[in-house]
Amino acid sequence: MHIHWYPGHIAKAERQLKEKLNLVDVVIEVRDSRLPLSSSYANIEKLLGDKPRLLLLNKADLTDKTELKKWVSYLKQTTGCPVIITEAKGAKDLAIVVKTAVELSEPKIQALMAKGLLRRPARAMVVGMPNVGKSSVINKLTKSSKTKIGAKAGVTRQQQWVRINPKLDLLDTPGIIPTRQDNQAQAAKLAFVSSVSENAYSPEPVAKELLSYLADKDEVKEYYKVDDLALENIALARNWILKGSEPDIERTAIYVLKDFREGRLGLFILDDLPQD
Repeated sequence: MHIHWYPGHIAKAERQLKEKLNLVDVVIEVRDSRLPLSSSYANIEKLLGDKPRLLLLNKADLTDKTELKKWVSYLKQTTGCPVIITEAKGAKDLAIVVKTAVELSEPKIQALMAKGLLRRPARAMVVGMPNVGKSSVINKLTKSSKTKIGAKAGVTRQQQWVRINPKLDLLDTPGIIPTRQDNQAQAAKLAFVSSVSENAYSPEPVAKELLSYLADKDEVKEYYKVDDLALENIALARNWILKGSEPDIERTAIYVLKDFREGRLGLFILDDLPQD
């Protein structure tokens, strides 16, 4: 299996991000809760320098909450950043996001005021891989739909300022993704959650790889009514048959990926929590 990278606008977005970083006081990094490590940008610390960062583990409604709490503790310890769990639906978690972003920005605001400038709203930037839910987070913060949302990777292509409240302005940015990807295991996981454009891979090998991650999950076997999680078995169980009695592997692969992404197979975290 090989996943090919990258749409040119994403590489362009990374260059634009570097240019815009000096405009903001704090960075809000959004990750997919199903991939607390794999949905992070490998060089985020180098990219941001000393800029304060808030981590959001988004789409928590699609994960095992008990395991996710362990990840929150791990990430707080290893990054030194505040970590907040957020869900794709509902806005009850976003008041604390705004409060924390404003608090992280306060040293910069105080430094500006010490130079004789008037207090201004804190300025934040949302970053993250494609399709981790950046635009959804912004829309919930603003209680509107001013930013474009879609299920495909790389939907948000324009940067714009969004007024969250009188204390916080936010600059929306496209998802960051490395222009070169040498780690195909990480690439596969990103494809599982649709953080990679569908043009970059074929569904069949990605679905097979996903099923290998879920091979010991009884709830997935029960969902498909099979004893062995192979695409052929699932196709036959669903009666997805081509002419000549051959299982429709392509159709099955597409549905397996869709079932996982929409949470029908169960609540999973696919990254392994480092033990040390």
